[in-house]
Amino acid sequence: MAAIAAAADEAKLESFLQWLQANGADLRGCTIRSCGGGKGFGVFSTAAPEPGSTDGVVVVVPLDLAITPMRVLQDPLVGPRCRALLEEGRVDDRLLVMLFLMAERRRPGSLWKPYLDMLPSTFGSSLWFSEEELAKLEGTTLYRATVIQRKSLQSSFDEKVKGIVEELLHVDESASSPEVLFEDFLWANSIFWTRALNIPLPHSYVFPGSCGDQQTRTNDDVCDSSLLTHQETDITAKDSIADENSKSSNTESIWVEGLIPGIDFCNHNVKALATWEVDSVGNATGVPASMYLMLADKSSVEAGAEIYINYGNKGNEELLYLYGFVVDNNPDDYLMVHYPVEALRQIQSADIKMRLLEIQKGELRCLLPRSLLDNGFFGIRSGEDKDDKKSISPFSSYSWSGQRKVPSYLHKIVFPQEFLSTLRTIAMQEHEIEKVASLLEEVGSSEDREPSDAEIQSAVWEVCGDQGALGLLVDLLRVKMAELEEGTGPEASDSQLLEQFYSLDSEDCTSGSDENNKDKSKINIHSCIIYRRGQKQLTRLFLREAEYLLELSGKEQT
Repeated sequence: MAAIAAAADEAKLESFLQWLQANGADLRGCTIRSCGGGKGFGVFSTAAPEPGSTDGVVVVVPLDLAITPMRVLQDPLVGPRCRALLEEGRVDDRLLVMLFLMAERRRPGSLWKPYLDMLPSTFGSSLWFSEEELAKLEGTTLYRATVIQRKSLQSSFDEKVKGIVEELLHVDESASSPEVLFEDFLWANSIFWTRALNIPLPHSYVFPGSCGDQQTRTNDDVCDSSLLTHQETDITAKDSIADENSKSSNTESIWVEGLIPGIDFCNHNVKALATWEVDSVGNATGVPASMYLMLADKSSVEAGAEIYINYGNKGNEELLYLYGFVVDNNPDDYLMVHYPVEALRQIQSADIKMRLLEIQKGELRCLLPRSLLDNGFFGIRSGEDKDDKKSISPFSSYSWSGQRKVPSYLHKIVFPQEFLSTLRTIAMQEHEIEKVASLLEEVGSSEDREPSDAEIQSAVWEVCGDQGALGLLVDLLRVKMAELEEGTGPEASDSQLLEQFYSLDSEDCTSGSDENNKDKSKINIHSCIIYRRGQKQLTRLFLREAEYLLELSGKEQT
């Protein structure tokens, strides 16, 4: 069976490579092939760059092959109806692309069949986890996000997408059950979020001024796919991927989300070997209106090496949620800490505190990147001289009376002051609220003037200091740790499980077995363990910082 599946994959790959070449794509010194180990396909160098080579271009794909909202609106099958749906506000740009993918997947003889056949049918992202796999994430932020997103996607499908899909694809329940259509929708949603790039298309390409503009990029041999629309489309930009990997040679660009067959097979690595760019006039590639992949460091690429791009500075939570993989010891990992809105409504003087938080634009949640720990009491920079730190205090204008001194530990606080300001407000006692109100009356020269956010933060800090906020922060982190450990045990247990996984991998390699690599469930569980161990580790480290700050605050406040 394995040999048959491998042969089928090779046939699909060969068909896809021929399709790319026939439609104007150019693989220069690279190819697309299987990564092995059930990891799908990737882009690999076929030859080391020749001495003296300067361009570094390894892949060129005409923008006519891009699947974008404009492409959907031109399509003879679904375009007219999609345009009407867009004008009625029933769909957005992303849903247009998803609907197109669903339609092309079902269309007999689809132009895009060689490309669609190469795309995965299942995914390792948490949205596709079985209940058993999802249980491995209990207590984490990702678990809650996944449950909520599953319900949201099902609700969106039932209320809006199902009727549109049945209309566009000309299917009914006798041809395809709602369950099958929903699985198609979930597939299209995952394809979009795992592969779509934010493309800086040349303005003249998106909105050609005349038919004459078309000749610079139209090729009758390329799928008969020149963009004919003259109507502006409201394009929503996708924010993080483009920042890391793209540059545009055209200053008048319109950012459009879409799929670029070929380039979208590049996998992620923090130390990326390549970036992608748009060549609007063909100066870099000789192909006007194209996207190309360029090596960042040509001297470091060897023949047979996989060519990676960087998806952006993403923690394991985001990587597992969107893409279905994690990075062990991810330097971009982060911890999310939040104060529940339900708990806020039940505390003493809730209405007053909620009003104060509203004026301050207070955030009830906070992302804590791993990198913050470098500057803490126990971080790698903990021994640096205090004089190296900025001497400007965020509390310099907080005091009317001057009775509360700026804490000596200020330069070591790793927690954002905006979040600490929120916690100070929540932790206030009744007598402290009265003192804050009294201070604010001193600056409220007019009854019509509401105190500013800075004035409220200053007054709360002068009255309350850090003790209450840090005590509340310690409580939040302890609760988070308890939730993380409740279902899956302590951090040490996860480390032991990972050692067992690595041991099994070693045994499989020595025995020549590839069963573990092909067992997606084991891969998913392995990713879950790495992610949740990282969350427990970060919680432990940030809790240690918070507890020490609380201790210091208590000493200075007495």
